[in-house]
Amino acid sequence: MTGNDTGRWWRGAVLYQIYPRSFMDANGDGVGDLKGVAAKLDHVKSLGVDGVWLSPFFKSPMRDFGYDVSDYREIDPLFGTLDDFKALLKAAHARKLKVIIDQVWSHTSSDHVWFQESRQDRTNPKADWYVWADPKPDGAPPNNWQAWFGGPTWTWEPRRRQYFLHNFLSTQPQLNYHNPDVPAAITDVARFWLRLGVDGFRLDVANYYVHDAQLRDNPPSSDPAPALPRNMQVHQFNSNQPETLAFVAKIREVVDGHGDNMTVGELAPGSYALMADYTRGQRRLHTAYAFDFLGAWPGVEKMASILSQWGEGLDDGWPSWAFSNHDVTRVATRWGETIGATPPRAAPLLMALLLTLRGTIFLYQGEELGLPEGDVSFEKLQDPWGIAGWPATKGRDGCRTPMPWKDEVMAGFTKAKEPWLPVDVRQRVLAAEKQEKLTESMLHTTRRLIDLRKTSGALSAGAFKVVEAKDGLLVFDRISEQQTIRCAFNFATLRAEIALESKPEVLWAADAVFAGGRLMMEPHAAAIMRLV
Repeated sequence: MTGNDTGRWWRGAVLYQIYPRSFMDANGDGVGDLKGVAAKLDHVKSLGVDGVWLSPFFKSPMRDFGYDVSDYREIDPLFGTLDDFKALLKAAHARKLKVIIDQVWSHTSSDHVWFQESRQDRTNPKADWYVWADPKPDGAPPNNWQAWFGGPTWTWEPRRRQYFLHNFLSTQPQLNYHNPDVPAAITDVARFWLRLGVDGFRLDVANYYVHDAQLRDNPPSSDPAPALPRNMQVHQFNSNQPETLAFVAKIREVVDGHGDNMTVGELAPGSYALMADYTRGQRRLHTAYAFDFLGAWPGVEKMASILSQWGEGLDDGWPSWAFSNHDVTRVATRWGETIGATPPRAAPLLMALLLTLRGTIFLYQGEELGLPEGDVSFEKLQDPWGIAGWPATKGRDGCRTPMPWKDEVMAGFTKAKEPWLPVDVRQRVLAAEKQEKLTESMLHTTRRLIDLRKTSGALSAGAFKVVEAKDGLLVFDRISEQQTIRCAFNFATLRAEIALESKPEVLWAADAVFAGGRLMMEPHAAAIMRLV
């Protein structure tokens, strides 16, 4: 694939993220699996999305629930077999759904055969496949780098009498991309899955592939209220190294060489500036997302500033946006609490905002139902981050609770006596089957908004221009040659009014009406209008 990316399927597309452990359990062991995903593809198709992103289902000891891969080419038996994946891929493609799969290439599991060989001594064939370093003269770790799950990034290996690097859990050793054998091996992994027919990759922590070869100390961050030691430093030298972009260019070449595919990079924690840098031109990631909208409510002024930063030239890069995923508190709770809206009020407002943004959209399973964050007691926690950080943090289990398909004890998710995470009754009453039967529901609202995006050239591919952003009111236009769509959102707890020069065609609205030349908006209202 050559030339610019204009017109490619993923630009402006809506992709549905599936976390397989929690989506649907087909074999009754309490854990979701690939056959379960295949069984629910009709639901996914009914939303009107363009494809799915599957979180990891590869062989793993599951210390970080699949983000610690012990074999890149094998399916973990918990999820099924390679034949199950091929059947799922075929079923998705038959429904004209694209399939992109998670790839965790910055690190492996400590159970991976590469690491098991590497840790034995300093002279074996895999000795330099991971990042090893001698201690300081006093025995301390090589530098001050701090891991994302707490504590130093270094763990002692007595067999080599060296430390190995891990930016996350100590059981997730960092691959050494300064050794050319490593990017070559990972590129072979990419080819393996592309030849099977996947439509691209979601690249986990794509800015963490390469480390500073000199192992220089990270500078302090001056964070006034750091939640963890990692927040006390700028991750200048253990991420975002210039050599990372050289590897990204190679992956781009391989992915484009296998058809009309895509790469989307997770840039952790990242920002819109990093997103632009990693997607600029035709030799970097096709698109990327960072954590600007996956944290605390930014406010309309900051949100408008972030959304306005993107250039619209052929080489200016292409953003992706998500408000929820498997790592963060569900947005209906996370932002809803801040803006003073309950999840039922927040959900349609935030869905309308997400689906009118310029970029590629990632919709996390359950958002179409307006799910609030699940409640998981300490005794039921599975996430090592949550267990270690309790009660200061509850970890990531609350956004990973089972998908509610039916309003019954196990939510139609499993026939087991107990699922891997508990079913939250507040989510169960929002079950897909129940919402399907209602004339007005969040499920039907989501379908309507996706359809509106797909049938509007302005919403799916048009330019973006902020009209107003203050006092909790965000108004922007999406513009194509044929039409201008004005999108208005009131995040305040007070009513708002917007003057319009002429009567618009209201395409969709929630608690907003046009009267007397003005759009009248209740608190937490939204409206999508064609200007005429």
